[in-house]
Amino acid sequence: MQLTVRRLIWILELFFPPELGVQQALYVLGVIISLYPLVRLHLNQMEEAYRQSPRTGWINSVYALLSRAFHDEANDQEAWNMGVNVAEEYTEYICRDLHRLHSLMGLAENTNLSDPNSFLFRPARRILCTTRMNCKFCPPGHRNLVPSLRRRRQGKTEQRVWLLDSNFRWVSADLVVGYCATCNADYYPDCITTKAGGRGQKRQQVLEYDAEYLRVSKQGVWVHRDIARAQENSLDCFRAGWSNWAKWRLFVEHFARRLLKFHGKADLFTCNAHSATKILVDAVRKVIGQDGGVIAKALDHGCLDCTHVKRFADEEVPQPNGNATEIAGSEAGPAGPAEPDAAPLPPTLASSLPRQPRPAPGSPRGYCRLSVMDGKSLTHKKCSLEDCCGPLYNFKNGRFCETHLADYGAKCGIISCGRPLQSQDGAMTCDDPAHIDWFKKFEDRKHGVFSSQAYHRASFPGVQRVIRRQMVEAQHADHDIRGPTLQIQLPNLGDTPGGKVAHTFTAKTTYCLQTVQWACGYPIGWGKCYRSESTPQVLSLINKIWEGCPDLRPSFMAYDKACDLLRHIVTQDGNDLWIASTRFIVDAWHYINHRTSDILCRTRTNPAPTDGSQPDLVITQIDENGVVHQARAFNTETAEQLNSWLNGFESQLRQMTDVEIRVQEKNRGLTDDFWDQVNG
Repeated sequence: MQLTVRRLIWILELFFPPELGVQQALYVLGVIISLYPLVRLHLNQMEEAYRQSPRTGWINSVYALLSRAFHDEANDQEAWNMGVNVAEEYTEYICRDLHRLHSLMGLAENTNLSDPNSFLFRPARRILCTTRMNCKFCPPGHRNLVPSLRRRRQGKTEQRVWLLDSNFRWVSADLVVGYCATCNADYYPDCITTKAGGRGQKRQQVLEYDAEYLRVSKQGVWVHRDIARAQENSLDCFRAGWSNWAKWRLFVEHFARRLLKFHGKADLFTCNAHSATKILVDAVRKVIGQDGGVIAKALDHGCLDCTHVKRFADEEVPQPNGNATEIAGSEAGPAGPAEPDAAPLPPTLASSLPRQPRPAPGSPRGYCRLSVMDGKSLTHKKCSLEDCCGPLYNFKNGRFCETHLADYGAKCGIISCGRPLQSQDGAMTCDDPAHIDWFKKFEDRKHGVFSSQAYHRASFPGVQRVIRRQMVEAQHADHDIRGPTLQIQLPNLGDTPGGKVAHTFTAKTTYCLQTVQWACGYPIGWGKCYRSESTPQVLSLINKIWEGCPDLRPSFMAYDKACDLLRHIVTQDGNDLWIASTRFIVDAWHYINHRTSDILCRTRTNPAPTDGSQPDLVITQIDENGVVHQARAFNTETAEQLNSWLNGFESQLRQMTDVEIRVQEKNRGLTDDFWDQVNG
């Protein structure tokens, strides 16, 4: 029995209050349809001859669910307030004849109710169009009105496309494109394309950052934005490898918008209209930064965890017997005398830090902020040429960037050779037997230390001998060697030692990822060190982050190599703005181990001196026993905490060249009381 409009109206008039809103009535009607399987189970149990009670557990559940539908808080409560509570009355009334009501609605035993709403409503065909009403680029014209959008004709009918909806189902949809008759800009659901300046130039596109649908193929395939959010959540929560989606346009479209908005570059970005994935990725990286980036809105960030009201020495209670070389909260105690051969203080620096005077009465006190910088051994592959920093053209098994692939891809891997590849047995060399043999030894070493074929049955005692020999060599080395490396030495190639042979047999990797964040954990910027974490590279990074914003530089910067960085800054330019604006401090572990061998580290980089000389870095606390003691005012471990979070993505990031950091707000913003104290 088919449900008709007349019968539906009759059911609504007979079983529902006339004052009930249409949306609420249809909602309850959908609940009634979904209860059909429970009613069938109730009727089946009632057929048993020995049953005495007409109420089964199934019908009790039906009563409860239907009553809950009438009291559902998700609906408009005002629609149910009609002077008396009729919910229980109508629940009883409907349940009494529920099986007959289902029969009137045409429900049969073979009805599929996996989606109860599909019984009442046929899914409407999706229409994909822009959400804008007027042109974004044209100024107001006649009667001060911005030109409205017209419909772009594409044949006799709208363009039919395929859409992957939010329920992961493929449905057919209609694409309707708008355009401005004044500037001829085309308005798509996910972007706006405009005419370029010169004749014959390609059209440019501006992204719509809040688009609900994203196009992933020129053949008319669209995807709901919720699918991209599901991918992002799986990446964040389950550490799912994003290489599964990196070749799919949806991943690029979604994260391009996320990165551009997060870096504050949304209004500056344009690229060729309907461009290929690689072109879009290159355009995004060019805007947000390829070898480093800065989050513009983070520069003036402030919260109670990274920003404190400025304090002065005469306001703090110094720790008894405090010392400029002692760290508050540390059990190490003050330092002993400096070593005779300790690195001296640069002549341009004073022997001690000046104490900041209290401002005049009525003058603003000011505030101080602390940032934290650290290097994370989070690397990715790069071109095998030592001086090239370009990313690999082929991250799977490539060796060169796009620039050097044509010049070196078909040449012998021994750089000094330069002859074309002619080896017949898979070696990446010319036909020189010495080069082929050296390549095979290199491959043997690369494929595993414990391979019996590669190392001619290297036994466990032999491995122990290698370790002992390297430990002895490390004791006499001029540079720091962090433990045994367990490497088998390569043979000489002619007169060149094996370790000095310049080759392109494998891609090289970057050295580390340098991150900068506030003491609360809010990221500020990042950069890559390609060959080492050298002080010139680090100085270049922080100069780039605060370029054009000298007034937003932090009051303090914690960095585990701050003494080396400060020495480099002072040596290069004694009038550098960093010397006056920021004090560089190190972590406690570094200071304890370095304060007797470096005078600059001893006198300038203590993270929390106990003598009261740096009140902004130390706070006074009273423990539960009433004992007054000093503690550090800032958390200088946020860089380590961020690096620990990044460890979960290390395997994925090795194949990528850009990093996005998710930020979680903690509702620790600066209050009115804070600014009252700052302004005196």
